[in-house]
Amino acid sequence: MAIDTSGQPTGAVTGGIRTLLRIEGLTLFVGMVGLYGLWGGSWWLFAILFLVPDLSFVAYLAGPRAGAAVYNAMHTYMLPLILSFIGFSMSLPLTLSISMIWMAHIGIDRALGFGLKYDAGFGFTHLGRIGKTAKSAG
Repeated sequence: MAIDTSGQPTGAVTGGIRTLLRIEGLTLFVGMVGLYGLWGGSWWLFAILFLVPDLSFVAYLAGPRAGAAVYNAMHTYMLPLILSFIGFSMSLPLTLSISMIWMAHIGIDRALGFGLKYDAGFGFTHLGRIGKTAKSAG
């Protein structure tokens, strides 16, 4: 676990665990893009919806606690997996497409080091600091 300048744990993973989580994200991204291609999903739909989960950034206008809660809700596997289950069980192709696109988005975010957010601010994630907070911490 990472330690800040005062010697306190930051809550961010480091080393091999961080690498493993990023590889896991890349695997999810590649898997979902591959599955989407096999599925025959519309690449126009993929392009249009791929960044939709990032609209959750808007919640940071209500403060870091609300921003982190909404961002994390849109960047965990739970909701798109539930959507997949609904799509499979009810034979809803569009629902399945949306769930695969959503999981691909989460996967690439993780692979790039964008983790789930802490209440301390947007730059504080479970995969380490990002943005200006990373530069000021290093």
